Amino acid sequence: MAAGTILVIEDDIIQREGLATMLRRQGFTVLTSLDGNDALNKLSNGPVPDLILLDMLNPSGYGDGWWFLEQCQHLPALSAVPVIILTAFPFANKAGAVSLGAAGLLRKPFEAEALLLEIRRCLSMAERS
Repeated sequence: MAAGTILVIEDDIIQREGLATMLRRQGFTVLTSLDGNDALNKLSNGPVPDLILLDMLNPSGYGDGWWFLEQCQHLPALSAVPVIILTAFPFANKAGAVSLGAAGLLRKPFEAEALLLEIRRCLSMAERS
């Protein structure tokens, strides 16, 4: 039985596919997108995930994490989906992530176990809501 569906939004193919592989091994169904715009296009025709892992930066500057979070606030189906920000920004913190509408934050690089703990925490919070 699957543990839920996670959307991974990450422009780096190695990181995106590495995360997807690790999450699938944990029993999750995984969807992938290279930026926020690509994610919204895919989500308009597909299932709503249980959780989103969001890289904040993307080289094109279009469809970055800030833009994606803003769009989610205007879409009822996505506004309730927990988002975990994944970022290498050294100044990023959980309070800032929450102010953007995210449920959590992990700074890159992170350990797989730390990610899985944060995923479980966010999914259990969403179930209680």
